[in-house]
Amino acid sequence: MKCICCNCTESRVVDSRPSDDGLTIRRRRECLSCGKRFTTYEKIEMMPVLVIKKDQRRENFDPEKVRGSMLRACSKRAVSAQQIDEAVRNIEQAVYSSMEREVESRRIGDLVMAELRRLDEVSYIRFASVYRQFTDVSSFMQELTRLLEENKHGEGNAESVR
Repeated sequence: MKCICCNCTESRVVDSRPSDDGLTIRRRRECLSCGKRFTTYEKIEMMPVLVIKKDQRRENFDPEKVRGSMLRACSKRAVSAQQIDEAVRNIEQAVYSSMEREVESRRIGDLVMAELRRLDEVSYIRFASVYRQFTDVSSFMQELTRLLEENKHGEGNAESVR
């Protein structure tokens, strides 16, 4: 690791601790040449997962895209950044734990909808209106009616989404 002050490649680890999410390790280092201290983060390298888009293009899975979609859906709602981060971690874990090298974008959308439904129903409907591409008021009302019926009957199982 190069020192940010003098570019020396020799340093020693002064302190090491896991991050809050448990997925990274924070290391405090001291340069052996100039004595300055700096911080590095070590993270497990995940095997890349490709997302198969609707048009059959493939691109790398990006949890930041998921986070951005969820932030837009939860805009001006009582959903904290911490709740969104936890939901994104749940989705990321589900994608990587499937051990599949490719996953359809539809599966990721369903995971996002399940998490949003758990967090906030208005955010869920916002996301669903874009994700399911409601073309008119009646298709929007059908989704609302289905949601209300499931809530009334206690069938709010996240896996039953879609």
